[in-house]
Amino acid sequence: MAPLNPHQQTFLAIRERAAMDPEFYFRRNPHERRRRALAKLDEAPFSRAHIHTVIIAGLGLFTSAYEIFAINLAVTMLGIVYWQGEDSGSGKVPFIIEAAIKVATLAGAMIGHPLFGWLADRIGRRRMYGYGLVVIIFTTLGQVVSSSSRSLTMSGLLIFWRVAMGVGIGGNYPVTSVITSEFAPTKWHGAMMGAVLAIQGFGQFAAAIVALAVTVSFKQSLESAKDISHCTDACQIAVDKMWRFTIGLGAIPACFALFYRLAIPETPRFSFDVTRDIIKADKDVHAYLRKRTETGTRGPLYTLPIQVGTPDFGPKASWSDFYSYYSQWKHGKVLLGTTASWLFLGIAFYGLDLNNSITIGAINWTNANNVYEILYRNAVRNLILICGGSIPGYLVTIATVDKIGRKRIQLLGFLMLSALFAVIGLAKLDQNDSGLLALYALTKFCFNFGPYATIFILPSECFPTRYRGTAHGISAAVGMIGALIAQCVFLPLVYRGAKAPGDAPWLNHVMAIFSGFMLCGFATSFFIPETRRQSLEVLCGEVVPPPKPRMHTPGIKSHFKRWALRSSIGVLLGFGGLLAIFDDL
Repeated sequence: MAPLNPHQQTFLAIRERAAMDPEFYFRRNPHERRRRALAKLDEAPFSRAHIHTVIIAGLGLFTSAYEIFAINLAVTMLGIVYWQGEDSGSGKVPFIIEAAIKVATLAGAMIGHPLFGWLADRIGRRRMYGYGLVVIIFTTLGQVVSSSSRSLTMSGLLIFWRVAMGVGIGGNYPVTSVITSEFAPTKWHGAMMGAVLAIQGFGQFAAAIVALAVTVSFKQSLESAKDISHCTDACQIAVDKMWRFTIGLGAIPACFALFYRLAIPETPRFSFDVTRDIIKADKDVHAYLRKRTETGTRGPLYTLPIQVGTPDFGPKASWSDFYSYYSQWKHGKVLLGTTASWLFLGIAFYGLDLNNSITIGAINWTNANNVYEILYRNAVRNLILICGGSIPGYLVTIATVDKIGRKRIQLLGFLMLSALFAVIGLAKLDQNDSGLLALYALTKFCFNFGPYATIFILPSECFPTRYRGTAHGISAAVGMIGALIAQCVFLPLVYRGAKAPGDAPWLNHVMAIFSGFMLCGFATSFFIPETRRQSLEVLCGEVVPPPKPRMHTPGIKSHFKRWALRSSIGVLLGFGGLLAIFDDL
């Protein structure tokens, strides 16, 4: 028999390898290898790896929400400590300084959103995953050890640290959203994203609980002063400790999240589509899913050098490609929809969320006999709003977002919010106090079971991998512009014509204006596609979805009517019970 030439030997070696390994031919094709790897992520059953992702990603949002909400509770304490006896109001932070402290975080977030989103697309999701938390931890510590001096006021220090913290908080959102989205299986995509966002609600809950706990801890010192203007000496020292504890404890969950975030692998979609490193992407898939064989040992990693050079998975990210991609109306309208919806949402959401103390005070739920009762009731009422509206809204979103759809929830949420703000704007604040507080709780429910949840989910699904972080960051940054508008334009309107420091005569008019912005958000939501139960590659147009078989099913209208009827009955029963609780308080 004649000896085999080198080509024949190579052919026989490949055939022998293929006989032992059926996957060999597929792994030689980079496009097929990418398709199979991403299919494993999309079709993976819900497991401990996904729970781990939700918890670690959620802890970052927990810290962000805690720090944003804590300043809303701490601003009353800051007035007692640093503005006691001032001409601007005994024990109250001057309006301009209060607005500046709250706006500082939003201004920093407006920078952090696009910056960290762009860097996540540029150098990797994993590398940027912990940087935002590092900024939050150090700026939190900087706030709690700050003290005024002759050359530097406390308000200046707080504004500086809050701007820096805002950069970290802003950077945390797009990276968290994108990394969760790219690891989540298609079936559980919305539920995982909703669960990550829901942990933010528990961050607000924790801030209110901590404020309540520190208030009770210093009860004896606080009861010595009949009102804020008489809180001096021991009372003032106690309040100084209270605000530092309230803000400083937010760094603890961030430290835990930072430790675990350093161990999470890079998302395979980034490795495939941006760095074009197929071998690393395969390793990332297996490292994340922790695939095991029947004997309990780890399955083999795909480490075969399958190509020479860089595979072509589409255009690479660049500013020219970004412009050409989004200059096409079919892509540009989606970015327009997410940014405009987030803008209108930010005006009302942050206008209400950062000023809970104003709304609660305006409806006469903070009448108290001493400083302890003032701070205690402020924490309790905020706690009621969170438990009665925010957290239930998040939980309903988790349960329904993959069944009802993101777009439908967003549209219905904007409509409900428009109606609620119109009702609040027409209500007389000095009459039905318990009913009005229930309406505020219902608005928080509709925010979180509505546009606030869906606008966090949608940008991480409907944009291509190479621009997913950048587009999410741009959308969120525009939302922060809306928040700045709420604080700088509409907050002064609330106090228009005020005759006393605590009066808010124009609050109902501002709520009516918010109703109009919610209608604008409803209109811009039609530019955003529905993303329910579709892979990220299908949503980006890289893969054509298979045609769905035609079958006789009940129409969308009948489904929607049944769902709306059940939801309305549930909401009415829930808030009937909430009203009964308020009447007993």
